[in-house]
Amino acid sequence: MPSTPEEKKKVLTRVRRIRGQIDALERSLEGDAECRAILQQIAAVRGAANGLMAEVLESHIRERLTEMTATAAKSANPLTTLLNWFEPILNS
Repeated sequence: MPSTPEEKKKVLTRVRRIRGQIDALERSLEGDAECRAILQQIAAVRGAANGLMAEVLESHIRERLTEMTATAAKSANPLTTLLNWFEPILNS
């Protein structure tokens, strides 16, 4: 999760933009828009959601690496710990 107020604001702005894209998609579906236009909107929503996921994931990786660097002597293998944490997310 974004830890600084600036990061949080940036993520929330992305979420609101995605919400706007989904609202536009819903209006297109209700208005019987062409299939091609609807598919383009869906692709845009998917791209925006992937971008959001990447941003939150990067923020979390940075936090975890900072924590693990500070406690590296206590952990057997910080990289393995990090990869185990992300495995379910990356495989979904």
